[in-house]
Amino acid sequence: MKKTMCMLLGAMMILGLAACGQEKPETAAEEGFRPSLDTSSASQIRVAGGYDNFEALEAEFDRFNEYYPNVELMFTKVDDYNNMIGTVLDGNDAPDIYVNYSWMYGREQYKASIDHAENLADPALGLDLDCIRRNIILNTDDGTLPMVPVFSNTYGMLVNNSLFEKEGLSVPATYQELVAVCGAFREKGYKNPMMGFSNQETTSLFTLTSYPFFCGTVAQDAEAVKKLNALDPSAGDYMRPTLEKIVQFLDDGCVDLDACAEIENNYDAVILRFFEGDVPMMTCSGDAVSGTKKRESRSEAFIANPFTYTFVPVPMSDEGANFLDIPNLQFSVNKDSPNLDMANEFMRFLITSEELSRMAQNKGLMSPTKDLSFNSVYAAFGDVPESRILSPEEFGLTDDAVKQVRQAVFNVGTGEMTIDEAIAAFGTFAE
Repeated sequence: MKKTMCMLLGAMMILGLAACGQEKPETAAEEGFRPSLDTSSASQIRVAGGYDNFEALEAEFDRFNEYYPNVELMFTKVDDYNNMIGTVLDGNDAPDIYVNYSWMYGREQYKASIDHAENLADPALGLDLDCIRRNIILNTDDGTLPMVPVFSNTYGMLVNNSLFEKEGLSVPATYQELVAVCGAFREKGYKNPMMGFSNQETTSLFTLTSYPFFCGTVAQDAEAVKKLNALDPSAGDYMRPTLEKIVQFLDDGCVDLDACAEIENNYDAVILRFFEGDVPMMTCSGDAVSGTKKRESRSEAFIANPFTYTFVPVPMSDEGANFLDIPNLQFSVNKDSPNLDMANEFMRFLITSEELSRMAQNKGLMSPTKDLSFNSVYAAFGDVPESRILSPEEFGLTDDAVKQVRQAVFNVGTGEMTIDEAIAAFGTFAE
């Protein structure tokens, strides 16, 4: 008996030791980034863009240098970036990585920015493209991927959560709730429950509130999108439900346009007015949200009475809010770079859920990753049902059509045109 037991125990110990000697398969998340090149390699990687400074990217440079201490990474600003990047790429001092935009694709003026781009969809590069929301990845005619999103953007409203808690109100999730909440705040003495920039067409409150709604009316209609992109005069009628909604929005007393006209610009002034603390909801874009953290210390009102705030979609539909998902900034790799291997290695390091989310949080912009919980300011967009997430990248609406819609809603919202006049003018609006 003792001999048998000893033999069994011995066999179990051997099996246990053998199991311990086997490496446990690791998931991609468990593996993290592992260098694939000689970590003692010395090279210089230059990134070109239009920002005055790019502190969030420089923080990623520092993290990459923990693996490759002899690689020098530099960010260079190019003046008049959109018009000059092609010339820069064709020159002798071209960058290794450069900022790109989806709207440049298919336009002869920006052909160089696409022609110089490496195909980032090549599996041999090892980029974790699965961590990025598929609907903001550029769809190309040949299936190649000349650029990959590193930031994303959307439209919505900053919400003073402290005011909502103080007054016992809930952040609205439908249009009826939005109208009711605005009325409730007014009854409690808040003169302007909802505000936004209204002086110019670009990212005015009219666009911020109505464009996601418009996309919801045409996203599933391929024929409508085709006519809108072609600036077909008959396509103007596709705007009618949206123009009627903006008129209803104003008639329901959700905003005071006279008060909104006092906001001088749609970035700095919007943020500082919101920080006065008496506005429960302020429409803006994700670009404006990115500047909030730095401006907290510039607002005497906010310093004296700080409050919590988040960014949420504007619920213009009776069914709920649409999340208009748009790529903000995208990176391309110059396929002619003399440091191509190291440039791709940096991209492999950066294009992960953790690094993209870290950089987006440092910049204050929305992450392009599937997980939006990294930054609580944007977390509400992660709760929007997939059926209500809309992206022009996916259903194909072009920038030319968007500009027409933007002008139409602005003219109707400001009273410059009737709904019928704006519909008839589709395709003729100039910037």
